[in-house]
Amino acid sequence: MMYSTIQKWGNSQAVRIPKYILEMTGLNENDQVELKVQEGIMVLIPVKKHKTLKERISNYTGDYKCAEWDTGKPQGEEVL
Repeated sequence: MMYSTIQKWGNSQAVRIPKYILEMTGLNENDQVELKVQEGIMVLIPVKKHKTLKERISNYTGDYKCAEWDTGKPQGEEVL
């Protein structure tokens, strides 16, 4: 368990969050969070950031090769 103090920061108030707490949540400096109050308890919710296609496939190590996909013979009046 860890305690912190609410302190003045400009016209607002702030709480310092220890680095190891951020690491446990997967949050980093400058990450956005949503602030909510649920039954009198303040909750910080990480805002999921949009990942680019390059970021999404950066860890892919498979050997997939793009190829045509055979869907079979036409069944109706498909345009070919």
